[in-house]
Amino acid sequence: MATFQNCIPGRVTVYSVPGCPLCLQAKASLGALGLPVCDVDVSRDSSLRAQLMELTGSSTVPQIFFNNVYVGRSEHLKNLAPEELERLVHMVTEEPVPADAPRLPAGNSPESKELNGKEFKCEWNAFADSVEELKRSGLIGSHRRGLRVHRNSYTGTDGLAVQRAGFGLLEYDPNAALNPGEMAACSPTKASELSEALRNLILKLYSDYLSPDGKTVDYKAMSQSPCFKHYCELAVQLQRVELLSLSREEKLAFFINIYNALVIHGNLRLGFPKNMWQRYRFFNYVSYLIGGEVFTLQDIENGVLRGNRKGVAQLLKPFSKNDPRLQGIDSQLRTAAEAFLENDDGCIVDSVKREVKLSQIFKWYKADFGGTDEKLLNWVVDHMGASQKKSSLKSLLSAGNVKVSYMPYDWSTNSTD
Repeated sequence: MATFQNCIPGRVTVYSVPGCPLCLQAKASLGALGLPVCDVDVSRDSSLRAQLMELTGSSTVPQIFFNNVYVGRSEHLKNLAPEELERLVHMVTEEPVPADAPRLPAGNSPESKELNGKEFKCEWNAFADSVEELKRSGLIGSHRRGLRVHRNSYTGTDGLAVQRAGFGLLEYDPNAALNPGEMAACSPTKASELSEALRNLILKLYSDYLSPDGKTVDYKAMSQSPCFKHYCELAVQLQRVELLSLSREEKLAFFINIYNALVIHGNLRLGFPKNMWQRYRFFNYVSYLIGGEVFTLQDIENGVLRGNRKGVAQLLKPFSKNDPRLQGIDSQLRTAAEAFLENDDGCIVDSVKREVKLSQIFKWYKADFGGTDEKLLNWVVDHMGASQKKSSLKSLLSAGNVKVSYMPYDWSTNSTD
């Protein structure tokens, strides 16, 4: 959970998560100063995240301490006055870590191939042999029912045991899901554990191939790495996860993890969409087979995470009334909202011009935030973490007459290509 550099009396503690560009930039800046950095990964330990919230009042990363002195986020480190930075550096290099400095976790981060401390292992499903035998039997083929021909299917009682086992032979599904492969022969894995394992693998990949300045990613090298191959093998297990038993928050966390992983997987396999038409196809066709159903990025974003609402340029809702994917679906969203609004890509508050500039995303989905400028700004301030930006926005709102504008959306990628 924590890694160290050098050995001098004091230390700098950085709370971070893998694949975080701002975390990487902060650690690089501190390393350039010759300081001993203790990197505390909070991505897998809820108690560490609770400790971070207690210490800083925020759940976003990075969060930086010089010995027992709280500096703040990456932007606060950058904006330190030279004399203050010099004082803090001198303190760390000359004074030992005091007793009231943040406590460090014991042990290092587990490898990304582990699930809650245990290595992911395939428990052979009792019906897997029956499935393999069915494939070799010649029973699978094209069968006609009425006027319709069903390809790669089987009929009669021969496949009854297989159907009871929950095998649908999804490797034959005509949809271009990114995780078809051979139907998983393992017993179904808990959805929360599997999504966390996939998330950790993607974060590891992202972190491994992120440039030192945190601005670009070598996606080409990432796509050829053994770790990505392992990710693809593990993603096949999504075909048979059980979603119905998940609570609303568990399902929300599951699909947030899967959505982020699927975007990167789609970019690695299909390349980055470069125009409006390619982006439309990307979000409507890049998909995973999850629990026997196909979920595109559009399905996850607008059908699951937004409660089955129409997306941009969509005439219909993603799921019909009787769609099996529409089964009852929030701290991760809160944390993501705080991080997004802290960044100037999400929100800029100009106190002089009495103007709030928001990401184009807020304009696209304005109805989700109340439909009016007033309700939108109230939502924004309610979902901001404690910061100078939030204080400035609250002052503007209390005085009234605030202009709202929207920044152009940046469709460029962070690829090194």
